[in-house]
Amino acid sequence: MQSIPYCANKRILEVGCGTGAFTKEILKKLQDGDEFHIVELSSDFCVKVEKSLLQQFRKDNPDIKVEVHNALIEEANLEGEFDAIICGLPFNNFPLQVVEHVFEVMLGFLRSGRELAYFEYLGMRKLKCVFGLPTIRRETKQRTKNIDARFEKQSGSQEMVWRNIPSCRVVRLTKC
Repeated sequence: MQSIPYCANKRILEVGCGTGAFTKEILKKLQDGDEFHIVELSSDFCVKVEKSLLQQFRKDNPDIKVEVHNALIEEANLEGEFDAIICGLPFNNFPLQVVEHVFEVMLGFLRSGRELAYFEYLGMRKLKCVFGLPTIRRETKQRTKNIDARFEKQSGSQEMVWRNIPSCRVVRLTKC
């Protein structure tokens, strides 16, 4: 969770919490006065994370605001800017125009000079380029160009996490 700054009253946004693997780690970084917003489309995941992590966390940490938004990010009724955004969405499974839109919305919520972090499993785009249908191969090549352009524009950095199964690449984009 290197993208989360060490400052008072920070605002953190997690997009696509899934079962809560990153959520659990983010909660460890929060201090009194911080805000943590989670946006998740799946109501099943929202219920799971609420019951398994957030109910007890709120009891133990009444001075930290934690809010779950069961909605698309653009419909989540979020306000203001965030000091870090952690995203677990599987972008390689979405159409390119959806990916571009979600990144535009997320970067719009990010405070200048702060980081948006996301990950992708290693080799997925390569597999789709080799074994996918012609339309999937074409879209994957376009997605790669889009990812590379965003990486350059947002002063991206990356780190490989080999011990994860499957291994993944963590990408950090800084809002200029």
